[in-house]
Amino acid sequence: MLFILFLLIYPDDCVKAAANGLILWYENILPALLPFTIFSNILIRSGYLDDMLRAASPLLSRLFFHHPQAAYPIVSGFLFGFPIGSKTTADLLREGKLTIQEANILCAMCNNISPVFVSSYLLIASLGLYDRTWMTYAILYAPPFLSGLLLLRRAPRLPAKKNTASASNLNFQMIDAGIMNGFETLLKLGGYIMLFSLLSQMCTRLAGSNELLFTGLTGITEITNGIHVIAASQTYPLSLKYPLIIGVTAFGGLSGFAQTASMVKGSGISMRFYFVFRLVQTAISTALAACLF
Repeated sequence: MLFILFLLIYPDDCVKAAANGLILWYENILPALLPFTIFSNILIRSGYLDDMLRAASPLLSRLFFHHPQAAYPIVSGFLFGFPIGSKTTADLLREGKLTIQEANILCAMCNNISPVFVSSYLLIASLGLYDRTWMTYAILYAPPFLSGLLLLRRAPRLPAKKNTASASNLNFQMIDAGIMNGFETLLKLGGYIMLFSLLSQMCTRLAGSNELLFTGLTGITEITNGIHVIAASQTYPLSLKYPLIIGVTAFGGLSGFAQTASMVKGSGISMRFYFVFRLVQTAISTALAACLF
C-alpha cells in the first residue's frame, strides 16, 4: 500500500527511480554477470566441474580442510562478487555436490561485493582514494574468508566417492537450460534492483532534511545509493565516511539480502544464518576500517 500511495503521490520520483534502477541493471549488472551465470550453470550440469575438482582434489582438500567442492563457489564468489556466490552455492546444493551445512557457510562467506565495484566505484569514483585498494580488500574480504574457513573445518562433508570414470557430458539441451537459467536469474535481479530503487527514493522523501536519518535509511536499503549519499555528504569527515561506507558495503543492504533470498529459494539454505553472519562481518570490517584508516 505504501508503494502504491508513493506511486500516486510522486509519479515523477517513481519513474526516475525505476529508470535509474533498470539502467544500472542493463548497463552494469546484465553484461557483467549473464555470461558467467550461463557458463557456470553449464559447467555444473555437464559434469565437467566434477572432473576439474577430482583432478585438483589433493591440493584443494588441503586448502579447504577436506572440502574440495567448496573451491568453485569460493573462487567464483570472491572474484565475480554478489550474487554469484549465493547462486553457485545453491546450484551445487541442488545437484547434491554440497551438504546443507557447507552450503549455509559458503553462501554467507562468498556472497560479497565484487573487487571491481570496490576499487572503481567505492574507492576511486566515490572517495577518491587511489592508494587504499589492497587495504580495503583485506578489510572487506579477509573476515568472511577466514571465518568461513574456520566454520568449514568443523562442518561435516560429503561421503568420499570411489574414483569412477568421468560421466561428463555436454549437449544442446544443457546449453539451452543454462541460457534460460541465466536469463531468469538476471531478470529476477533486475526486478529487485528496480523495486529497491523505488524504496530508496521513498526513504529520501521520508527523511526530508534530516541527514542522519537519510543516510541511515539509504545505506541500509541499497549499497550503491548508500555509498553515494555518504561520500557526497558535507557533514562527515573522510575519517568517518570510510568506515561507514565499508560497513554499508560489507552488509550489502536489504536489497542484497532480498536478491540473495531469491537466488537460493527452494534450496534449503538458511537466510537466518546468512543474516547473522553478515551482521558479524559488517561489525568486524567497520571496526577494522575505523582503526586502520
